[in-house]
Amino acid sequence: MRRVSSALLAALVVLSGAPAQGAEQCKGGRVYMTIDTGHMEPAEAIAEILRKHAVRATFFLANEPTKRGDTSLDPSWAPFWRRLAAEGHAFGNHTWRHWYFRRDVGPDKVAYVSRDGQTEVLDQLGFCAELERVQAAFKEMTGRTLDPIWRAPGGRTTPRALQFASRCGYARHVHWSPAGFLGDELPSESYPNETLLKRALNTIKANDILLLHLGIWSRKDPFWPQLEPLVAGLKAKGFCFATLAEARS
Repeated sequence: MRRVSSALLAALVVLSGAPAQGAEQCKGGRVYMTIDTGHMEPAEAIAEILRKHAVRATFFLANEPTKRGDTSLDPSWAPFWRRLAAEGHAFGNHTWRHWYFRRDVGPDKVAYVSRDGQTEVLDQLGFCAELERVQAAFKEMTGRTLDPIWRAPGGRTTPRALQFASRCGYARHVHWSPAGFLGDELPSESYPNETLLKRALNTIKANDILLLHLGIWSRKDPFWPQLEPLVAGLKAKGFCFATLAEARS
């Protein structure tokens, strides 16, 4: 079989109307869409928007209660996570229980606090066990491991939590950029979708890390439907989307 030259292949791609790999110019630079777990009601719709616009995101996984009565890392969600993994998204650790790291305790522990004030004091082994439960569940569902990145719930860390996470194999903690805070956690009465969308399109810049959730319980008018005009608007401005796994390369 004759080998097709790269020049001829490129010409055939152009004639067919399909985009050549790497042809997107990214004149505005890269941005990084990160999506944390939530009540999961819009999970499939958000995934479909990403699929439609060929956007690969970075998901941060915790085992959170869902609107259908299970949890986000329950085996019933395996088809969802498997498909996202097959589509080339990246995945980081967001802790198993989605509690908050409030303060360092004594010489070698960290306080891990629930939303209702329950406190557990974790040492290094306990901290790693909390993260390992996410890793084990994800690997069982998808056959692959998480990327070596994590995000503390609420973005709240302590010096010791960062140290512990690094020893557990998660040396990189990922926050979000000020302009990348999309506001889907804010009350819609004070921060309507149109305002949040306009602000994002006007302020996001190259290398920003964006933050969205797979469902927020408290917001009355969900922001996630604005993901489609947000992605389209950023692409129109010349931005490209990449995963945080790609950001390391």
